[in-house]
Amino acid sequence: MQTGLGRTGKWFGYQHAEGVQPDIVTMAKALGNGVPIGACWARTEVAEAFKPGDHATTYGGQPLAARAACTVLDVMVEVDAPALAARAGDVLTKALLDVPGVADVRGVGLLIAAELDEGIDAGPLALACLDAGLVVNAVTPTALRFAPSLLVTDDEIADAIAILTKVLSA
Repeated sequence: MQTGLGRTGKWFGYQHAEGVQPDIVTMAKALGNGVPIGACWARTEVAEAFKPGDHATTYGGQPLAARAACTVLDVMVEVDAPALAARAGDVLTKALLDVPGVADVRGVGLLIAAELDEGIDAGPLALACLDAGLVVNAVTPTALRFAPSLLVTDDEIADAIAILTKVLSA
């Protein structure tokens, strides 16, 4: 769910792997931009295996949610959401690599993790960042995940880096 609809700098995360063609692609969250909806695509031969009633959906088939999804997709195409995420992800990655205490950065687009220097515990650091106004989470004991809005600005990235730097130095 998190690697779709532009988050990684491409429309779907699988598109970063050459030659990968998934049997099923699922999406939700970003599809409705706050309106609950979920969807899946399946290759024809896979979709043919589904019979009515085989697959349920919590938010499927609802006209308001479907209209919201269509509008969200129109806007995402208009602003080129993958390009926004790729550019902002590059800015964030470069900035993170300059932060003392960050050993490396991995991921793509706006779904990245900062691998911390040895001896820095990501859990307490994530809580301290949250207390300082930066929402991150510890995805491993040594890494913080950054997944800002696709519309994050360079100024907001600079603010995030300043908070992280301050918290790490404390």
